[in-house]
Amino acid sequence: MAVIQQGAVSWSGENPGIYLKDPARLDGGWTALALYFRIVASAHGRGRGMLVLGEPEARAAFPEVPNVCLTDNVPLMRYLLAEFVPAFGAFRNLPAIGAIEPMQAAGGATNASEHDAWSETLEAPQVRLGMHWRGLGAPFAADVGPDLSATGRHRMYSVFQGAGEASITIDDKPLAGVPIERDFLGGKLSSAFLAFAESWIEETAGASR
Repeated sequence: MAVIQQGAVSWSGENPGIYLKDPARLDGGWTALALYFRIVASAHGRGRGMLVLGEPEARAAFPEVPNVCLTDNVPLMRYLLAEFVPAFGAFRNLPAIGAIEPMQAAGGATNASEHDAWSETLEAPQVRLGMHWRGLGAPFAADVGPDLSATGRHRMYSVFQGAGEASITIDDKPLAGVPIERDFLGGKLSSAFLAFAESWIEETAGASR
């Protein structure tokens, strides 16, 4: 078995998410969605970015509606919004994606001081975004081939950790909704999750593993 994975590394880093639903309509669509990226290697360099969709079905962006993206590397975030985010299951065919233009972030912070909690913030002069996870479960590793990965052409490695509680905030005000347990890679995972050591490799055809 080959030790070196063949194929170009599209990006590597972290990619936690929070997907919320109305607790009175758990069989309905997502009421709010958020993704955070901390990229350590890519063709577009390193950087952080946070995408928050408070009205996923609206083809409009901040300040008209709470759909906003902040980043410290705009070309990198544009690449992720064009090539990866629309392929992720909860984000497929969402009108909001087409309206988003990344805004330059002025700063941000990570708070992981509690063993069962995590938070990320990014801010600009116009707006402050936050993602907050509590009640973290046991981490598990995944090796997802192109036949199951979101893009259909990458092998994805990651370590996931679900959260029992989570919130998405804009200017420190939480968006409505709660995370749910959902089907995930043949098992179950909260729709609020951390994703560490994540790498997307454009696997070479016929590569052995």
